Amino acid sequence: MILPPAVVPASPTTRVITCASDEIGEVAAGLVASVAPAGVLGVATGSSPLALYASLIRCRAEGLRTEGLRLFALDEYVGLASDDPRSYAAYVRSVIAEPLGIPAVNVRVPNGSTEADGAAYERAIAAAGGVDLQIVGIGRNGHIGFNEPGSDATTRTRVVELDESTRRANAEHFDGDLAQVPTHAMTQGVGTILSARRIVLVASGAAKAAALRAALTGPVTADNPASFLQRHPDVTVVADSDALREDR
Repeated sequence: MILPPAVVPASPTTRVITCASDEIGEVAAGLVASVAPAGVLGVATGSSPLALYASLIRCRAEGLRTEGLRLFALDEYVGLASDDPRSYAAYVRSVIAEPLGIPAVNVRVPNGSTEADGAAYERAIAAAGGVDLQIVGIGRNGHIGFNEPGSDATTRTRVVELDESTRRANAEHFDGDLAQVPTHAMTQGVGTILSARRIVLVASGAAKAAALRAALTGPVTADNPASFLQRHPDVTVVADSDALREDR
């Protein structure tokens, strides 16, 4: 499919795969499966990559070896225990690690609320040899991980304050009650994400179109942290036509 000029990536190292909404998971999983059986995989949470993980689980049922993968999650809410079903630790465990047969010792999720906690997570990634492939989504305001607008390319794992728009978008996981949504999270920084050898971004729906278009074609700016992906040497975007529409 030929994309309209407005959504042709500015970076020659960014590839865009346009597919039907119900094919995003399968296409993205095909890319992610390349790090099996024992690579280091950076995993995003939320709704965007759910179909990808479901496709990976089907691949495992068909013979793909995944139990040797090592997982590093992008982010976690500050103040939620790892056994809280709304935590990303619980998400990674139940949605990704356990269905893929990955033992708990191979799973890391950011935790804590201090600068030292962030530095410890960075050391763990380095000790694993770095991330081979990082999965990311994109927020409506251009955030990747929980790197809200204003986050620059030098940021590393740290605690951030969440934008109200991000908290509102995530309120559905907290009974629709904004007051229950944590105000802070620990997230891999933009610089941490860019340190991955390969990056796969998944996006669907018109609600992501403006942020994705700006990330792909606009100036590289902290106002849209996803735009820093233009500086990475190996990025693949898997998105549906609604997310890549030039008029949204």
